[in-house]
Amino acid sequence: MLCRKHAFSGLLLVLFALPGFADQDDDREAIRAEIEYLTETRSLSGRDIDIAAGSIIAELYANRGFSPAWTDAAQIEELIAAIESTQAEGLNPADYYVDAVRAAYTEVGAGIEDPQDKATADILFTESLIRVGYHQLFGKVNPATLDSNWNFGRELNGLDPATAVQEIIDSPSLSQRLTSLVPRGWVYNGLKAGLAEFRAIQAAGGWAEIPDGATLRIGATDDRLPLLANRLAVSGELERPGDFATYDANLAAAVRLFQQRHGLADDGILGPATLRALNVPVEQRIQSLELSLERARWVMNGLADDFILVNIAGFEAYLVRGREVAWRTRVQVGRPYRQSPVFRDEMRYLVFNPTWTVPRSIATRDLLPQIQRDVSYLTDRGFQVKNRNGEVIDYRAVDWSQHSRTNFPYTLVQGPGPANALGRVKFMFPNRHAVYLHDTPSKSLFATAERAFSSGCIRVENPFELAEELLGPAWNQDRIRRVLDSGEITTVSLPVRLPILLLYWTASVGEDGAIHFYNDVYGRDPAIVDALDKPFGIDSAGS
Repeated sequence: MLCRKHAFSGLLLVLFALPGFADQDDDREAIRAEIEYLTETRSLSGRDIDIAAGSIIAELYANRGFSPAWTDAAQIEELIAAIESTQAEGLNPADYYVDAVRAAYTEVGAGIEDPQDKATADILFTESLIRVGYHQLFGKVNPATLDSNWNFGRELNGLDPATAVQEIIDSPSLSQRLTSLVPRGWVYNGLKAGLAEFRAIQAAGGWAEIPDGATLRIGATDDRLPLLANRLAVSGELERPGDFATYDANLAAAVRLFQQRHGLADDGILGPATLRALNVPVEQRIQSLELSLERARWVMNGLADDFILVNIAGFEAYLVRGREVAWRTRVQVGRPYRQSPVFRDEMRYLVFNPTWTVPRSIATRDLLPQIQRDVSYLTDRGFQVKNRNGEVIDYRAVDWSQHSRTNFPYTLVQGPGPANALGRVKFMFPNRHAVYLHDTPSKSLFATAERAFSSGCIRVENPFELAEELLGPAWNQDRIRRVLDSGEITTVSLPVRLPILLLYWTASVGEDGAIHFYNDVYGRDPAIVDALDKPFGIDSAGS
């Protein structure tokens, strides 16, 4: 442990082992009085310490009869180590009063005699532990304060918070108990390793900016090539830098790998978009990793081993089995002005040859102007028009020029077929957003690097592969094709319902451990940066 090296560590062990140390009436009375003080003031007397977990602390010490909780030097040493380790996860040790905890540890080692000083030190250690545990379980920021669509849980699986904290304090190893409460998978650990890697790059001086210039293809010459080679070597796409005289196949391959890791068209050509990505400062890449670690803490607690995940910012979807990626595909997501929402639900069934009941907002904003220009738009795309009673009407008898967004008494329903906006299959997890995964006739758009084209739903590039993965061996591609060819609307329930997570991460980790970065297409990162800079707080879900 870190603090066992201190000269007074042995003194602490002796001190905390003294008979009756944790049972003295004056110590208990001092803690009781301090609890009352912090309940009224949300601070510790005599210390510049704000208390965020007052109700949890009050319950914990009341359960203990107000006896001190921290009676073993090893406990405090592990607490300090846990605080210090948070920096490697993109958190700020200052949020846990690391300096005050170290100072209090030193004071205890020197032999505090005043009961009030001992009481404030003991409560400080508890407050710090609660802060560390809370951030590890839920993240520092409550995402529900940033996004009204957020519906992921923030519970302790029925465990009383004061009881949970007491169990951590009483455990043989505080650090091991914390780790067991928040198991981390390869994604989180990969992001953490990436953060360490890019911080090391920053410490070594980062990378130099590459000046603007002509687009480079294989065979081109340019005096920026040595600078480009150095830049790619720093971030690991090129094995070693060199004085390249021409833009050769080795440089093009390194650029292609960089493009693949940054959500760009991987053509191996150094054009304006690739140059902009190369010139993003290392500090911004570090920030993206810190934000993804925070976002991971929001959803990792209580996550099942099998689930479907859509990374909206990365334009990709993943089927995860046993916490490993079993299948992946490119997707199209909502346009910036019709953003795909971030939420969690449960996929329940598939529909082959679906119809599409057009949401009113899309019918009035997108389709009505086209119908008003040419009513044959409805015939060409297989739409029926229904009145308010649900009856199909003759759309040719409607004077479409008289209708607007606020005056539209019809429902548009597109029949099954290749032209259907949902394609030939949709994956259903009924939700208030009317958002789901589906096929699309707009296949060519998958070749685009940034794929924000939909009205909010998630368009899947290889939907029939996903259908086979979800439905199991009884539904191979031949059977799926027969159902599609029948033209009949066919609903098939999943053998096992699967959680589906629609998330938004601007940094992620590939199966090979490489870090991938994506543009903040919806502009969501700055709000989280601001929230992470605010003082610590515990919301109602955790207090």
